[in-house]
Amino acid sequence: MYPYQPTPEELESMETWFAEYDALAERGALEELADRAVFPMNLATDVPGGYAAVRQWTRAEYIEAMQHAIGTGTAGLDLESTRTPRFVSENLVVVETEATMTIEGRRQHMHYADLLVRTEDGWAFQTMVQGGWGHGWPAARRG
Repeated sequence: MYPYQPTPEELESMETWFAEYDALAERGALEELADRAVFPMNLATDVPGGYAAVRQWTRAEYIEAMQHAIGTGTAGLDLESTRTPRFVSENLVVVETEATMTIEGRRQHMHYADLLVRTEDGWAFQTMVQGGWGHGWPAARRG
């Protein structure tokens, strides 16, 4: 029946998954973060000049981008997040996040969404929707 109504256990599974994800991010455990994704990963973002940009990241590209964004655990990363999961079905969840990331005393507020998919191994993220990742992309990669 649609719209799909998640069970309390499904909602709890989302909370647990993201608590584990945040702990890995705070430690800078980039390989382990990548283990929680399905590649190629879709990315929808924007680029300077006011246009949207979409592309797919390989595992290596994701790790490189995260290394620049959050480091490898030495930058004193602190995450505070409020997430709203919207279950499309029991296997597909769009999660909207309001977050504050603090690195070495600098605070940055973010608003983004992720698509999580249920795999044989459990939840994994497959699509990121967040502004600001397209800086430095060549024009050919913008669309």
